[in-house]
Amino acid sequence: MGTEGKAGSVVKRFTCGELVEVVTAYLDDALDEQDRAAVEGHLACCADCGRYLDQHRATVRALADQPREQLSRPVRDRLMAAFKARRPSS
Repeated sequence: MGTEGKAGSVVKRFTCGELVEVVTAYLDDALDEQDRAAVEGHLACCADCGRYLDQHRATVRALADQPREQLSRPVRDRLMAAFKARRPSS
């Protein structure tokens, strides 16, 4: 999935689908240097993913301004139980 880069290092190439999966980590600056460079390389040549990133940033900004809603304890407990039930066991 990679191609040879400078000094013989392997540079990963992200597909559009893979970029969608890591966009939050990219915006949170949580990718390693190699993956960050691969995302930026993909963004440089893919206008659709550039628009997707812009839309994602706009959504995050819009939602960040919203007041936090508090869930009642019973609702929170039901949601947490549902999330735990869906998590695959290791």
